Amino acid sequence: MKADDEMTAAEFRKVYDAVFPTIFRVALRITANGEAAEDLSHDAFFRMYEKKMVFPSTNDAKYWLIRVVKNASLNYAKRKDKERQIYHKMFREEERADESGENILIRKETREKVRQALLRLPENLRTVIILKEYADLNYKEIGKMLGISEGNVKVRVFRARERLCAIFKKEDGKNVS
Repeated sequence: MKADDEMTAAEFRKVYDAVFPTIFRVALRITANGEAAEDLSHDAFFRMYEKKMVFPSTNDAKYWLIRVVKNASLNYAKRKDKERQIYHKMFREEERADESGENILIRKETREKVRQALLRLPENLRTVIILKEYADLNYKEIGKMLGISEGNVKVRVFRARERLCAIFKKEDGKNVS
């Protein structure tokens, strides 16, 4: 990329084509909503364009866009959770399970269990595991993006996995009793 003060349309398209799938997966994992994930991903690119941001490389743009979409997705998820709580409080309605097939229901329940378990992790562990498992970033990329060492990323990913295992074991123990 050039060091001028504006990105060309071709450079923007190159960044978009290279980075959109990654930031979409991050947003989708956090929001659990395809439409919202797509909107949040496009909003991140719009911010980059609106601010006339120029990056030395596509990777630098990717790290910035992942941070933007991660923060926007976390805010969206918190807002939706609060809306859902208020709705249930006001109308005292339970969420209805999808009854279109056993496999669909099992996948939905599993995704929700994983999402809930991820939400129970401290943010520093949740962030690295989402970036590692759902954004397909390597340890070095995650470290660069978060401003921590590659070794620290490895430790956090390990701890996040351990905590997730403990959460699932605890939940399985409750279901058996």
